[in-house]
Amino acid sequence: MKKQSILLAIGVLAILSTSGLSAQNYKSAIGARVGYPWAVSFKTFVAGNNAIELYGGYRGFAGYGWLSANGAYQVHFDLEGLDGLQWYVGAGAGLLFYRYDDDLLDPGDNMGVSLQGYLGLDYKVEGVPLNFTLDWVPNIFINGYVSGFRGRYGNLGIRYVFAE
Repeated sequence: MKKQSILLAIGVLAILSTSGLSAQNYKSAIGARVGYPWAVSFKTFVAGNNAIELYGGYRGFAGYGWLSANGAYQVHFDLEGLDGLQWYVGAGAGLLFYRYDDDLLDPGDNMGVSLQGYLGLDYKVEGVPLNFTLDWVPNIFINGYVSGFRGRYGNLGIRYVFAE
């Protein structure tokens, strides 16, 4: 697991050091992430093409589920010739609070931590205050009910742009 974390960090740093940085198409947006987990999302650009995304989510299965609080730092890049569309990479972390059969697990096992990578597309609709994202978010879960690497997580984001 430590080796995977180091490789992920090296990959993100290598991509961040490339050229092609650009300004964003909006300043801040709020909405939803539909996927894994279902979440309420807030994204804001803090400097040039650098954004912070905060989201709180829920994921449930038969008798099992979790609430999560997540934060990510993302860097956006233009896709030449495609106005309003950018791709991004980033890294983040989350806290997860598990439940099973409507009871909390043992006190030492009901909370976990996740480390995340982000690779996605971000599209701001011109003339309309809407933003869409589609991303892949692989996770390394530490502690709690789930542990280890999970690479199948992805989301569709739909947000209202309230600051351009």
